[in-house]
Amino acid sequence: MSKVMVMDHPLIQHKIGIIRRVETGSKDFREMICEISKLMCYEATRDLKLSDVEIQTPMCKMMAKELQGKKLAIVPILRAGLGMVDGMLDMIPAAKVGHIGLYRDPETLNPVEYYCKLPADLKERETFVVDPMLATGGSSVAAIHLLKEKGVTNIRFMCILAAPEGVKRMQEEHPDVDIYIGALDEKLNEYGYIVPGLGDAGDRIFGTK
Repeated sequence: MSKVMVMDHPLIQHKIGIIRRVETGSKDFREMICEISKLMCYEATRDLKLSDVEIQTPMCKMMAKELQGKKLAIVPILRAGLGMVDGMLDMIPAAKVGHIGLYRDPETLNPVEYYCKLPADLKERETFVVDPMLATGGSSVAAIHLLKEKGVTNIRFMCILAAPEGVKRMQEEHPDVDIYIGALDEKLNEYGYIVPGLGDAGDRIFGTK
């Protein structure tokens, strides 16, 4: 079964409290999403493997540490996932970025794919799929299925808010994908929105509500 990590860092929790507030405008909301993503990326990459490499300092030669093995990639689920990319790139600037476009059918709540553009070497990279909200889990599950169909095997999922229903579905359908969550909320309402949540993340990031 996949690992589920709910972030308990005080800075993450404080900033999530700000984006939950109804009075937080799009500018501040975007900035907070970026900052939260940066902090979560720091926590979610804690177990990346290191190897020893000999370097020359101004004083002498020494053995230093560098990331070993697979390089990293970030794949946001459009459109709200775009809000998390810049913060993660601040932490891992060499990462490549792909995009998967999914929207949720308002009647069936099922995801519908409308766009997919991925780095050519994604199969060789450790891939972070990012979306601010893990609600029903439909979009996230579908995006990861799409990546697996293209041969991507090393996948992690990162979201800022999650509902228990979405976490359960992700674990059932993708037991090999670790899940990193900023805050685990109470439930979904009858419309498939997270409660207490923060509303529609895409609308609040882009000011389209």
